[in-house]
Amino acid sequence: MTTMLSVNELKFMYRNKDVLREIGFSIEQGTVVAVLGPNGVGKTTLLKCLNRILKPRKGSVLLDEENLLELGTMDIARRVGYVPQRVETGRLTAFDAVLLGRRPHIGWDVTSRDLAIVDAIFTKLGMEPLRLSYIDEMSGGELQKVAIARALVQEPKVLLLDEPTSNLDLKNQVEILNTIREIVRDHNIAAIMTMHDLNQALRFADRFIFIKDGTVHIHGACDIVTPPVIEEVYGLPVMIGELGGVRCVVPASCNGT
Repeated sequence: MTTMLSVNELKFMYRNKDVLREIGFSIEQGTVVAVLGPNGVGKTTLLKCLNRILKPRKGSVLLDEENLLELGTMDIARRVGYVPQRVETGRLTAFDAVLLGRRPHIGWDVTSRDLAIVDAIFTKLGMEPLRLSYIDEMSGGELQKVAIARALVQEPKVLLLDEPTSNLDLKNQVEILNTIREIVRDHNIAAIMTMHDLNQALRFADRFIFIKDGTVHIHGACDIVTPPVIEEVYGLPVMIGELGGVRCVVPASCNGT
């Protein structure tokens, strides 16, 4: 597979404190990547640096050999879709909120193609009953679906998702992660997701990036997800086994000792 995204020597500081240090990794087309690590290590900051919501102190983010950090906001939005942890609400219907995701591509007016893309995503995510619902009246899970749909209609080359299943029940978690994986493979794009659930990551991701102390501790395919690595990153001994042919992580003890 072809390398799509290459991150090189990325550094971000907040109030003269290093948050990310010399971050580097590459991602291939058709790949779902899970960014893992304990709270406060910079996972969300990393996503925001990749699409220049936050401006890194140094480094480059190359997407098909273009440095995203040197592009304008609208140019980035045509290439990268972003789903934050917390979604702002307003007096918009779900359809209008999702249609806003087409803004980087819209010229003078909305076209039939724009409407068709939005319709297709509503169908793909099973969101037709929400089309005319107001987003400020939605549950957290419904609002999360709208945010993901809005990012998908941007037709991005790379999709960044910050804990995309945090507000969803188990059934919707599985549906959304399956949909993300299908879209990544069908459209040959890449998705980078910050996640807390190691078991969901093992089930749906192709590659893994463990962040510790603001740096990439290790990254690679599923063979890097081992008890020693997890204990090094999280400070918790675990066991890894298989259930129904799926690898599962469980704590080695209930009290962490």
